[in-house]
Amino acid sequence: MTTTSAETVLRPARTKAAASSASVRRKQGFQHGGWFVAPFLALFVLFVIWPLLRGVWLSLTDANISGDGANFIGLDNYREALDDQLMWDALGRSAFFTLLVVPSLTVLAFLLAMLAHHIERGKWLWRLCFFLPFLLPSTVAGNLWQWLFNPGNGMINHVFGIETPWLTDKSYALLAVVVCTVWWTVGFSFLLYLAALQGIPAHLYEAAKLDGANAWHRMVHITLPMLRNITGLVIALQILASLQVFDQAVVMTDFTTGPEDSTRALVQYTLEQGFTSYRVGYASAISIIFFVLIAAVALARMWLLRNREEGGR
Repeated sequence: MTTTSAETVLRPARTKAAASSASVRRKQGFQHGGWFVAPFLALFVLFVIWPLLRGVWLSLTDANISGDGANFIGLDNYREALDDQLMWDALGRSAFFTLLVVPSLTVLAFLLAMLAHHIERGKWLWRLCFFLPFLLPSTVAGNLWQWLFNPGNGMINHVFGIETPWLTDKSYALLAVVVCTVWWTVGFSFLLYLAALQGIPAHLYEAAKLDGANAWHRMVHITLPMLRNITGLVIALQILASLQVFDQAVVMTDFTTGPEDSTRALVQYTLEQGFTSYRVGYASAISIIFFVLIAAVALARMWLLRNREEGGR
């Protein structure tokens, strides 16, 4: 048998042995890696999957806060929720709040990031000042702005010489919560934009300057396109967070729903049904409906991003 013939005979055996060895290594890697993933999976199942499944089950019952005597009633809670005008009003407020917060916060975060990125003196101080409010607890931020908007001795009315009842008039209460939220949460989006700005190659701006592009043209044709993905991320995260508004609205209105329910969002209405009216099953149904809406927003964002990436290829 020639050397070539021997190699031809042995090659399939070597290939099979190599594949078997690779399969063994993969199994060993999975077994070893599984021990590192197991704690996270256990916590994920315990605090995410199990509560979700439990909530779905409760939404199909007439469970009360005591947990006793829960009877299976099928989709009755969902039918009631879809016909509940108060729930739709609360959802509408959450959506309107989101519509006010997200554009304002996105634009302000971008402008602050541009300022902190290009300023020369005291750069670290500016960055700290812009990000610091985000570190405050929601109760601290809410109490601070409750004092600022106080119609009697608040700083806002005193500085501008007005007597606007910010937190006691339904025309202004939600707007006051919007201002508080933007000030409180802009630091996170500011940080994302600042990191993205620092990742833009400097030679792009240098080449644009050589071609005679002014600052406006450089921002429109270089900065904004390079920040497209981070802007989509900021908008998606802020939509998901704003739809769940609760803490600051409740704190600023002294743990009420605001004047004429003007600040009652869907999360607060859900808690009222579960812990005030003691209808845990009905509150669970509202929570599941809200979860589906938020999941739809997240999936829509992923679908748009994928289509945009495929279109750019």
